[in-house]
Amino acid sequence: MEKEPIIALDFPTWEEAEQFLAPFEGEELYVKVGMELYLQNGPFIIEQLKKRNHRIFLDLKLHDIPNTVGQAMKGLAALGVDMINVHAAGGVDMMKRAVEGLQAGTKEGGKRPILLAVTQLTSTSQEAMQADQLIQVPLKESVLHYAQKAKEAGCDGVVCSVLEAGAIRDACGEDFYKVTPGIRLKDGQADDQKRVADPAEAREIGSTMIVVGRPITKAADPVAAYHHVKALWGGQAE
Repeated sequence: MEKEPIIALDFPTWEEAEQFLAPFEGEELYVKVGMELYLQNGPFIIEQLKKRNHRIFLDLKLHDIPNTVGQAMKGLAALGVDMINVHAAGGVDMMKRAVEGLQAGTKEGGKRPILLAVTQLTSTSQEAMQADQLIQVPLKESVLHYAQKAKEAGCDGVVCSVLEAGAIRDACGEDFYKVTPGIRLKDGQADDQKRVADPAEAREIGSTMIVVGRPITKAADPVAAYHHVKALWGGQAE
């Protein structure tokens, strides 16, 4: 599986994203397009990134009634992105319909996008989960439950924190994707993330893919920061 970090393009406009990507000319990256960038700019963003041969994780975290999510996924599949996600809290039926929608919308001969289910956001602490969601089990137990339901529904994997990746691997198998945001460097700030780890820890614990935003996008030299993170993630640096 992929051993390069996914860069979170957390920008409001294509112009800012394009300016960030310019120094990477000639490199084929894996990038994440979230709600901020996609909802303000639409499919144009995907078209521009595909022209540059970047792989794309479309991070929209859909959560609605099963029919709505299924139909939305059918349309989004036509964009040709590589990975997309829903909220596991939407339930097994919703996740199943998401899979069906992606299959129906994928062009003949094409590859269906990888479907992930978001377990608990990496900005959520156990205290916040229990107070705001009235989920009284430990946070790790909640995440593991969502992961098992996602696998039951036919999803390819989950979005989780590094701290839960090992337990999900043990419960759902090595091939079940564990995509982990909340990646920070040891000398960096956690910002609004609560459950964080560095790239080397993510590799050791069992993440399949890592998503890295501000440690790269806000770095003085983003290209150097990217290659440093990539080396840590691939085990070529410590």
